[in-house]
Amino acid sequence: MLPLADVRIVAVEQYGAGPFGSSHLAALGAEVIKIENPAEGGDVGRYVPPYRDGDDSLFFQTFNRNKRSLSLDLTTDAGREVFHDLVRVSDAVYSNLRGDVPERLGLTYAQLSDVNRAIVCCSLSGFGMTGRRRAQPGYDYLFQALTGWMDLTGDPDGPPTKSGLSLVDYTGGYVAALALVSGVHAARRDGRGMDCDVSLYDTAAAMLTYQATWAMSAGYEGERYARSAHPSIVPFQAFEAADGWMIVGCAKQKFWDRLTALLGDDALHDPRFADFPARLEHRAELVEVLDAHFVRRPVERWMELLNAAGIPCAPVNGLTAALAEPHLADRDMIVETRHDRFGTVRSIASPVRVGAERPVPRPAPERDEAREYVLGDLLGYAPDDRERLRDGGAFGA
Repeated sequence: MLPLADVRIVAVEQYGAGPFGSSHLAALGAEVIKIENPAEGGDVGRYVPPYRDGDDSLFFQTFNRNKRSLSLDLTTDAGREVFHDLVRVSDAVYSNLRGDVPERLGLTYAQLSDVNRAIVCCSLSGFGMTGRRRAQPGYDYLFQALTGWMDLTGDPDGPPTKSGLSLVDYTGGYVAALALVSGVHAARRDGRGMDCDVSLYDTAAAMLTYQATWAMSAGYEGERYARSAHPSIVPFQAFEAADGWMIVGCAKQKFWDRLTALLGDDALHDPRFADFPARLEHRAELVEVLDAHFVRRPVERWMELLNAAGIPCAPVNGLTAALAEPHLADRDMIVETRHDRFGTVRSIASPVRVGAERPVPRPAPERDEAREYVLGDLLGYAPDDRERLRDGGAFGA
């Protein structure tokens, strides 16, 4: 039995951050019933180009494996009736909407506690459910700019730079998943649910970690370093080899000692490079010496030599090379599903592992494919009830 096999989550989610978070809960066995707005054609992620076919896309398939889909209009009385019946038999309501929308749609604990006293209401929003920005829309790009990420990223003489991945969205999804399972644990212990107010803004700010501590406690201004260099550990950055780029990092003194032995250059035994503070002070001079060594051999040869010496290193892979890394297969991190339109869909598995059992991956659901299951098997609606709810607009026009 998978760890969360006894947990049911009603997910009012869309696009990236929210579905990313709940995808890991689904991979751990939770039943995630994804509520899709019929007035908008369902989750907007279904229509993300370039790999799109009708109301499905490879983007949507990435974030919604192992879930169920129900089209439900929460702005209608009939839709809210079905929603409340789902809340009665579920453990959590999970949403990723603008901070003021959960209350407007009736998704908060204060609004649902009479329906299910133990329900956990987890909101992942841009700016949170409180504060002056709560009603503002929020996107990954904005948070990387607003919280200083972009100013800390890139070469010193270049423009502020966004990460190549939507890391605020993805870390926000992880934080929301952690908050939700913690809330469900507490609700089962105490018999009372709660709100979990998670925001992408908070997440992005929290990811500043030690640099925020330096800035607020010691006046650190923040600085960019050439070639993605670490702010305080030298050497730990990108170096150009004869045929490409690689990362070499001496995060401990023993790694530096191994590197000097490997390179066999008396210049590296200069007192200016003896320890961490000295190497930080004389970063430019040291990097110049190392550059002269690393450019002489191709990346693959350096990987052989550095790994054999036990020195942290990695090639700077392109996407295709990264996905071909043998260790990815060793870790069983690629999953395959069959799709009527896309054929075999290969994607990355959830890295969250609890116990030995792994889920059997199911493709992301067709829109509204779980209606019969939800209305019949789960809620036990009679045919006349279904007709009444349909006529009331519960499932869209």
